[in-house]
Amino acid sequence: MPDSSPLPPSRRSRRKEARPAEVIEAARARPAEVIEAARDLFISRGFAATKLEHVARRAGVSVGLPYLYFENKEGLFKAVVRQSILPQFQMGEDLLDSFTGSSEEFLRGLARGFWEMEQSPNAGLSKLVIAEAQNFPDLARFYMEEVVLRGRRFFTRILRRGIERGEFRPVDVEQMARVIAAPLSMLSLWNHSLRPFEPDPAAASAESYLDAYLDLVLAGLRAEPKDRTP
Repeated sequence: MPDSSPLPPSRRSRRKEARPAEVIEAARARPAEVIEAARDLFISRGFAATKLEHVARRAGVSVGLPYLYFENKEGLFKAVVRQSILPQFQMGEDLLDSFTGSSEEFLRGLARGFWEMEQSPNAGLSKLVIAEAQNFPDLARFYMEEVVLRGRRFFTRILRRGIERGEFRPVDVEQMARVIAAPLSMLSLWNHSLRPFEPDPAAASAESYLDAYLDLVLAGLRAEPKDRTP
């Protein structure tokens, strides 16, 4: 005789039919606390090894509470990226809109600011995505669309600004944006992987890396003086 007992509720139905205690807890708690806990665990454990139950315990909330805010773990990861990284893009874009100095000065400040961001708790998200891209292609696609492509568009704007002002020589701005962004991405990966194993940490410091990076990039971009003779 077939079993006619009701099936246990799915996670999604539990999310929709939250217990009154969880609703009261959600009114007191803020999603930012759950997002912060998720960010720390994603970076330290990896995406695959982190469960929403782990996030709830790290945030000090009930196990069911994250489901009131986020559909699933993938949705929580997207919230982490949008809260941790995208505001930095907005700040940079706003600064570029109002910046009155040279495009070279802006690039120098941008490179230094990038390294300062690497000291924040948000650092390590890019390494996480690259490490898990093959196993979670939807998350990699999301990161490409919302972070990587936005970063390229930002570098493209800087390059066009420099060319229009006569500070940079004409270049293929789309390809050059990729070329300029790649060494900074590599610096982030190195910082969260092989940096502790450098045989000479002083010689391989991030500061000296950025000095060499800016020297190479800006020397290649600068427009030649009009009065320069062969």
